[in-house]
Amino acid sequence: MTISVAIVAQDEEANIGRTLASVAWADEIVVVDSGSKDRTCEMAREHGARVVAEPWRGYVAQKQYAIDSCTKDWVLLLDADEEVSPGLAAEIRAAVADSNPASGYKLPRKNLFLGRWMKHGGFYPDPKLRLFRRGEGFVTGHDPHDRCELKPDVPQRTRQFKNALIHHTYPNLTLYIGHMNRYSSLGAQLAVSKGHRSFSISNIVLRPLATFVYNYFLRRGFLDGREGLLLHCYHAAYVSWKYAKAWELSR
Repeated sequence: MTISVAIVAQDEEANIGRTLASVAWADEIVVVDSGSKDRTCEMAREHGARVVAEPWRGYVAQKQYAIDSCTKDWVLLLDADEEVSPGLAAEIRAAVADSNPASGYKLPRKNLFLGRWMKHGGFYPDPKLRLFRRGEGFVTGHDPHDRCELKPDVPQRTRQFKNALIHHTYPNLTLYIGHMNRYSSLGAQLAVSKGHRSFSISNIVLRPLATFVYNYFLRRGFLDGREGLLLHCYHAAYVSWKYAKAWELSR
C-alpha cells in the first residue's frame, strides 16, 4: 500500500524542513501553501514535495483540501510544525502494509512548549486521528480547532500507535500569546453564533478560573514546572479573551 502525506503551510520555513525530513520515506508529499513569502515552497520542493498553491480557506477547509489533493492509498495529515519520530514512522509503514489494518490510526502527540515536553495537564498523550485510507477520513470541527474523523459509512475501527508525533508548538511566549490572541478572535465568532453575546462574569472570569484549576491541579499540569504554569495561565486567559471578544463583537 502507498501513502501520501498532506501538509498545510504558510511562512513555515523555520519548521517545514524538519517535518519533511521526517517523512522522506512516504510515496507522496503534498504541501498546500496559502501564500508564503519566505522559503517554505522552495524548501518543500527541495524535499521532493508537490506544492499546491491555494488561498487560505480556514483551518478545516484548508486541511480537507490538502487531503483531497492526495493520490495514494493512505493519507497521513500533518501540521507544518509536527515531526514524525523514527519509531512512529516504522509503526506507520507497518500499519499500511498490514493485511488486516484498522480503518484509522491515532497518533499520540508530544507537545513541546518553550522547549519542554508537556507531559501532564491533558497535553499528553493527546491522541489525534491522522492516518486513514484516502476517501475514508475527513476534517471537521470549528476554526481554529479542527479534527479528523472517519466517515459514518466506514467501520469505526481505530488503533493508537505507541511512538510519538512530536509537536514543536511554541518556542517563545511572544509567538504563543500572538496565536492565542488570533485563536480567541476566531473562537469569539463561534461563541457569538452560539448565542454568547452578553457580558458574562461566569464566562469571562469563572470559566477561565475553572479551566486553570482543572488542567493545572486536577490533571497535574503543575508537574510540568514553570513552563506548565505559564502554559495553563495563558490558556485560561485565552478562554477569557474569547468570551470578552464575543461580547465586544455583539455590541
